[in-house]
Amino acid sequence: MRLEAFAKINWSLDIIGIREDGYHLMDMIMQPVSLADEIVLTPADNMEITTDGYPRSRADKTNLAMRAALELKGSAGYSGGVRIHVHKRIPMGAGLGGGSADAAAVLCGLNRLWNLGLTGDELEKTGLRLGADVPFMIRGGLARVRGIGELIEPRPCRNNYWMLIFQPCRGLSTREIFESWNPDCVRHPDTESALHALECGNLMQLSDSIGNVLEPVSSSRCPEIGEAVHSLLASGARLASMTGSGSAVFGVFSSGTEAEKAAAVLSKRWKHIHICHSQTDSVRIFEE
Repeated sequence: MRLEAFAKINWSLDIIGIREDGYHLMDMIMQPVSLADEIVLTPADNMEITTDGYPRSRADKTNLAMRAALELKGSAGYSGGVRIHVHKRIPMGAGLGGGSADAAAVLCGLNRLWNLGLTGDELEKTGLRLGADVPFMIRGGLARVRGIGELIEPRPCRNNYWMLIFQPCRGLSTREIFESWNPDCVRHPDTESALHALECGNLMQLSDSIGNVLEPVSSSRCPEIGEAVHSLLASGARLASMTGSGSAVFGVFSSGTEAEKAAAVLSKRWKHIHICHSQTDSVRIFEE
């Protein structure tokens, strides 16, 4: 079985509180994009994982794809195994949800490969034990995501947007960024206005409404983030922002042609620029 595990962007990211257990309460707008890892699942007696591609990820039990398989095997009481191969394309430590995407794809794929018959809600509950972004990566679509990632409100998606995505510097630690966040030093996005803009295709309103409260923290560790956002806007992007906790940035363009022209210019300064578009699918399964 072959699967595509798609990255996500945060159109907007806000923090509205912190729980007693230290988890941050989020208010985000999330959507999958066409940049994807490829995963192959093969029935086996044991649990195995191999990886290739760029960036290379660890081929052991710390890999989120393997953790997802082990979690599902244990919770479902499945006696068999699987051989997982992950071909990486999504940058790591980028805020693009690459590890979560792989975990979501493995959960969805094994549910079918092992004939478990689990519902989407059941898979999302399993996914939440692996990471806050995994439930959304299972569901996909344009959504407002709240709580610690478990409250997913689907929203209508009438437009797909062309964009450039790249990582201007090294990967950043999500934990360190969240721990360093200062609630007194942020400008909060207008999430309701941003959702309305996305639903009606108003890029000017969207640009005025979006924001990422983690961007100041991430930029203090990676000043290239601010430079990259400025470069995207200077090259014709209608809007640009950091996604997740960084360090990847994205810029939205009027068309695929405009995105390609900008990529040709920006590639003189930045490496590994991905031309993508927003979409609804977060996981695609190809049975072979």
